[in-house]
Amino acid sequence: MLLSAANNGSLKEVLIIVRGLSIQDPRERPNDKQQAADQAHAPYKDAESDFMAYLNLWNQYEDQRQTLSGNQLKRYCGKNFLSFMRMSEWREIHRHLHLVLKEMKLVEKIEDSSFDAIHQALLSGMLGHVGRHEEKREYHGCRNRKFNLFPGSALNKKRPKWI
Repeated sequence: MLLSAANNGSLKEVLIIVRGLSIQDPRERPNDKQQAADQAHAPYKDAESDFMAYLNLWNQYEDQRQTLSGNQLKRYCGKNFLSFMRMSEWREIHRHLHLVLKEMKLVEKIEDSSFDAIHQALLSGMLGHVGRHEEKREYHGCRNRKFNLFPGSALNKKRPKWI
């Protein structure tokens, strides 16, 4: 995915998304506060892509990280149902991989990449995770696998033909 992103100019965004996918989801959704958590996570959602939600989450967190002290950032995470530890882990992995890619002379563009470029790069590493909507909430993927969308996904109610 990262090599494909470097080739199509979406490395900056795909690096963030890939690192976010490599850790446990930092968005917390306690059973007794699911509605409050969903409201806190609503600003990150993207109607077309859960991957873009990771990018939105990262950008908002980074804005806060730049302006808040460590304790204020922990309180921000608690208030917004985010795991401070997982966000820190995400950031550390991102920093490390960013340095590795720099050594490989793979450069991130400064300007934002297009939705299509980001998703084309992601698809290059996730062909086994493509699924077609078949019935009610069920999707059929390769190797005759069946799966459902996560209830918190922005796509759950839309049920697109392909995911």
